[in-house]
Amino acid sequence: MAESIPNSSLETSKASIPSNEELIDSLVSGLEETIMSDESEKVTNMSNTLKEASACKDSENECINLTSSENKVVEPELEQGEDSHGESSDKDLNIPSLEDDLVDELALKDLELTYTEEDRERLHKEAVVFKQTGNDLFKSAQYRESAHAYTQALRTCPLRYAKDRAIFYSNRAASKMKLELTESAIEDCTKALELDENYLKALYRRAQLYEVTDKLDEALVDYNQILKIDPLHKDAMYASKRLPSQIQERNEKLKTEMLGKLKDLGNLFLKPFGLSTENFQLSQDPNSGGYSVNFKS
Repeated sequence: MAESIPNSSLETSKASIPSNEELIDSLVSGLEETIMSDESEKVTNMSNTLKEASACKDSENECINLTSSENKVVEPELEQGEDSHGESSDKDLNIPSLEDDLVDELALKDLELTYTEEDRERLHKEAVVFKQTGNDLFKSAQYRESAHAYTQALRTCPLRYAKDRAIFYSNRAASKMKLELTESAIEDCTKALELDENYLKALYRRAQLYEVTDKLDEALVDYNQILKIDPLHKDAMYASKRLPSQIQERNEKLKTEMLGKLKDLGNLFLKPFGLSTENFQLSQDPNSGGYSVNFKS
């Protein structure tokens, strides 16, 4: 027979079981306590950090002395325009590079089709200003900057002003000569002469550049062309008399070197047969200037 539970016990049991609302309140309360505890700890840590920073600031001299006593190496901040070796780069100093001196004349030709007469005149005036700037820079020995100014003039000036463009190319060549950019200077002189074949300064500069690079034949051609334009040009007169003997001397030297190399090569092939180039006599015909080879035992 099942025992019956007294009513008083049931009431006590029901009173001891919390309701859903009570359970939720209990959980939320515990969570809030945890969050408040974490936040309090963060605030405490932050407060300690600020106190330490304030203490270091108040004792700044002590911090510096400590760093010095530990021999700590502090890398200096580089000034703008310096590399890791303390040298200033051309780019940061706004010194233009001569690697970018291209003048795209095909693009200029296409662009010029869109110009009005007023545009051409305005651009021509702007190019002349660039040229004058280049001249001033050249006079003050700023050759790289002057070359860049002449490049700007060439990129601005309409193609119809051929003689002006010849001057810009020739002037840029003069700047490059000072910078010892010989081959590039020769190209600029050639461009100038394509625009004005009788341009004396461009001819003279190219002749000098040819001579510096041992292109004596080309230099002589330019000097002779100068004399056709100006028969009293002293440097051209002197060069036209001096260079032929230098060219002949150079050619004789080259011929001797070539014959020596051929002799060495001949001995290499003749050695297995017990012969050498000494067994052959080379004779020059005084009339034709040709050579004949005779065998001698």
